[in-house]
Amino acid sequence: MLHELLLCLEGYPGSIFVEGEKGIIKVVPDLPFLHSSEVCVLNRLCVLGMYYKQFKAFIKEYGSSPGQSLEQSNLPKEAAKDLLRLKDGLYLRAFCSGLDDVLNPYRKILLQLEQEILTDPHLTACHIQEVLEPYQLLFPDLWEVVEKIRYQRGHGGHILEIIHHHCNCGKPMVKDTFLKIMFVCHCVMYRQVTTWLLHGILLDRHNEFFIHESAAPSQVERQHDDDDLGIGGVTGRQMKEVMQLNEVGRLPERPIYTHFAIRPAMLPSYLPVRIAEKILFVGESVQMFENRKQNIATKYTDSVLRDKEDIFASRFHQLRQEPDFSIKNFGDAVDEIRACVAEHLWKLVVEDSHLMGQLNTLKDFFLLGRGELFLAFIDQVQNLLKTPPIATTENDVNLAFRQAAHKVLLEDDTSLSQVYLTVATKPATKASGKKGDPVQPSKGSGDIGWNCLGMTYNVQWPLHTVFNQAALEKYNTLFRFLLNIKRVQLELQQCWALQMQRKHAPVDQSDASKWRLRSHMAFLVDNLQYYLQVDVLETQFTQLIDKINNTRDFEAVCLAHDQFLTSLLGQCFLLMKPVSHCLNEIMELCHAFSILLITHSASMTEREMAQMDKLSQGFNRQSSLLFKILSSVRSHHQASPYLAQLLLRLDYNKYYSQAEGALAT
Repeated sequence: MLHELLLCLEGYPGSIFVEGEKGIIKVVPDLPFLHSSEVCVLNRLCVLGMYYKQFKAFIKEYGSSPGQSLEQSNLPKEAAKDLLRLKDGLYLRAFCSGLDDVLNPYRKILLQLEQEILTDPHLTACHIQEVLEPYQLLFPDLWEVVEKIRYQRGHGGHILEIIHHHCNCGKPMVKDTFLKIMFVCHCVMYRQVTTWLLHGILLDRHNEFFIHESAAPSQVERQHDDDDLGIGGVTGRQMKEVMQLNEVGRLPERPIYTHFAIRPAMLPSYLPVRIAEKILFVGESVQMFENRKQNIATKYTDSVLRDKEDIFASRFHQLRQEPDFSIKNFGDAVDEIRACVAEHLWKLVVEDSHLMGQLNTLKDFFLLGRGELFLAFIDQVQNLLKTPPIATTENDVNLAFRQAAHKVLLEDDTSLSQVYLTVATKPATKASGKKGDPVQPSKGSGDIGWNCLGMTYNVQWPLHTVFNQAALEKYNTLFRFLLNIKRVQLELQQCWALQMQRKHAPVDQSDASKWRLRSHMAFLVDNLQYYLQVDVLETQFTQLIDKINNTRDFEAVCLAHDQFLTSLLGQCFLLMKPVSHCLNEIMELCHAFSILLITHSASMTEREMAQMDKLSQGFNRQSSLLFKILSSVRSHHQASPYLAQLLLRLDYNKYYSQAEGALAT
């Protein structure tokens, strides 16, 4: 009977045992030579045999490559695909290998019991139960994990999460067993992490790693938390160098490159996201350099890891041999590589690629730092862009831009070849439907050329790691906003020139009211322009340069640049819909007033006077609304100090307050 019991414990029921429903093995009922207490003991031992048999079946099914193709399978097509996906995982095979390893002591005990039975034929079932009692605690928990993996279709990092959850228990043997299985599964993760960190290679045929190749990032994906830090938004992405303009003078279209991202479903909860982001950053940076050296002749032939690959590989090999996974030691090893890569990239981007010069170029063009250039440009294209664009408008605009540069003696500036003006067939502006998205000027002018104007920038390798697509979109948003204000300011100044030409002419009541309205409009626009250029742009740019000069960490540089752009968007009120909408309305009213005044400078009919009164009322209403919004932040000065700064410029002598914000009265 004991020999048959041992066979049962190995999953092979004998003559006195029978396999019932759901694979449950029990003693054949009503055996005359067994007492009920003996039957109870034997049934408890049979449960171990049932578990062991199911463990072996699971290992056989999932522990090796799938042997049944979709064509041979009798399962429905989708179910067969899910089955193959489950069987094709390295983590699942590692789990099966670890499961098989932890069952070896159980097999050895059965061999010892078989030897004891041969030497002592009077051995009892109670002795066997006593020897195997620890497994009566272990096997149910082990089977629970197997069931979860099977029915939850555990895959990749999800398997690590399931095992980790069961490691946190108060049963020492159960905990030690799961730690041994976790050790085997971590070997797969270490191999993937090491290959990604040291060589930039994504070793993930079965989509199990917590880093994956993704589609192109969304346009505003890392815009305000970046936005992405993320540092999440700070990574090195491969980009081919674009050196020359094409035959028509336009920058070539930006190609689509491979992007990588964190796959949250495969990231175990015990591995912090901050560490995963560092792993993502390092791997992308290494891959960027390796692909650069392979595909393009470049002077940057040294390794991004500075020949420390063997040291880092040895460090991870030591971690792999540790029986217990230490998140501290793992994080420290990742930090060492990240620090090496970040410093190397800092030197390459800041020193070798002259980041400061590129930032000044972006400031000169996107942020209108070259004021004299854009004064001449606006004068050149004033008539060209006041109508809807046609097929030749874009080339005409770029020709006018070069002529404006020639007028201000910038035609020999090499940075001029890095920018190209675009004119979209539809307005580049649109109303934002999400909270926190930049609000674009999009009121009233339809699809005239000014609303379709944009700018592209030829980013040289490896500066694309800082000036990515999301950053260039923010620069473009700022460019359109600042250019619109500059254009309105110039139009109001043209009106002032007309006023000076007529200063000796007799002045009636209507003339006085329109010149007073022009003065109020110019007061608001001039102070807004001064606030933007001095209080915002110059201040934030100086802070950005200081941050870059005070660090040797590439990620800190990217973070400082992202914060710079986000601060500009915020302090230009492009992230605050009420203020931004109010300013857009005011700019449209000022533009309409200037056109009306310039067109009918000599005299106005009653219809034009009525239109002038309507513009005055609209400006009065919008300026009052702007004043109320700005005044409302006085009690929240720390939350929005830049709003209070603009209010100080507009209302330094309390005239605005006394008029209750109605400047046009």
